[in-house]
Amino acid sequence: MSKVLIIYTGGTIGMKKDYNSGSLMPFDFAHLIEHIPEITHLDCDLKVITLNLIKDSSDVGLSEWLEMSRIIEANYTKFDGFVILHGSDTMSYSSSAVSFLLQQLDKPVIFTGSQLPIGDLRTDAKENLISAIQLAILQKDGVPVIQEVGLYFEYKLYRANRTTKINTEHFKAFESPNYPVLVDSGLHMKINHQSLWRKKEENSPFDVKQNMCDEVVLCKLFPGFNPNYFESYLGEYKPRVLILETFGSGNAPRYNYFLDQLELMVESGIHVVNVTQCIGGGVMMGYYENSLYLKDLGVISGKDITTESAIAKAMLLSIESLSREDFERAFHQSLCGEISE
Repeated sequence: MSKVLIIYTGGTIGMKKDYNSGSLMPFDFAHLIEHIPEITHLDCDLKVITLNLIKDSSDVGLSEWLEMSRIIEANYTKFDGFVILHGSDTMSYSSSAVSFLLQQLDKPVIFTGSQLPIGDLRTDAKENLISAIQLAILQKDGVPVIQEVGLYFEYKLYRANRTTKINTEHFKAFESPNYPVLVDSGLHMKINHQSLWRKKEENSPFDVKQNMCDEVVLCKLFPGFNPNYFESYLGEYKPRVLILETFGSGNAPRYNYFLDQLELMVESGIHVVNVTQCIGGGVMMGYYENSLYLKDLGVISGKDITTESAIAKAMLLSIESLSREDFERAFHQSLCGEISE
C-alpha cells in the first residue's frame, strides 16, 4: 500500500464546530477516520504530523516553511507522497516557498485547505483532503504522476508557485492565471500530462535548501503617490531585494523623485524586481515608454511570475551576495516551473 504523510500546520480545515456552543474548536487529526470514514476506501496508509505550534496562516512565515521542508526531508524515503494542510490566506506564499526549498523533487507534495471547517455541515474540507491524498498516491507504472509541489482546491490541482488567492467567499478560492491546471477532478481525474513538471536532470538527487533570507520587501505603486512615499517606505533600511508591483505590463510613473530613488537603490546594490499588479499576464519592460526607463535603470523584469512566488524566490536567491547580472540571470531561470523562460 502507498504511504502518505499528512502535515497539519493550522488553518480553517483543522477546525470543527461545537454545535452546543456554536464556536469553532481545533480538530484532532489523530481521529481523522472517525470524522471522515471515506478515507478508509483509499488504498494507502496515512500518518499525521502536527507542527509543534499550530498557527493561523497569517502568522506562518520563513521558519514554518523551513520546518515543513525539513519534515519532508526527514521522511522522504518513508512515504510515497505528502499532503500539507494549511490556511488558505497565505497558502500561495507558503507553497511557493516550499517549492523552492525542495529542489529536484520527484514525489508529490500537495497543499490543501478549505474555506469552511472540516466539521461544518457544508464543508469543502472533505473533498479537498480526500482528493489531495488521491493525488499524493497517484502513480503510473510505479512512478508518481505528480512530481512537484501542487495546490489542490475546489476540484483543481495547480502548480503551487503559479497560484494566487482570488476569493475569500467562494469555494473556488485560487487561480493560476499564467499556467494551465495540472489536474481537473470531476467524475474522473483529467491529468494535463504535458504541463506536469519534471526535474531537468533525471538522476539529480533530492536536495532540500536549508535557509532563506528575509531581507526582501514589497512595494505596491499607486497613481498620485506622495513624493515622500517611496523614500520613507524603506527609511534607513536597505533590503537585498525590492519587489516592485507596477501597473499593467510593468509600467511606472516618470516622477523625477521616483526615478532618483530607484537609481540610488540599484546603485547601492539593491536588486529591484518588477512584477505586475494584474492577476494575469506579465511584465514586458520596454513595450511602453513608461517601463523602458526602468530597464535602463537596471530594474529586473519579473516576467509572468506571481508576486507570491517572486517574494519566495528572492528570499532563496538572497542567501548569496550576487551581482545584479548574476541575480537577474538566476531569477529568470525556472527552478521548478515558476516562470516562463
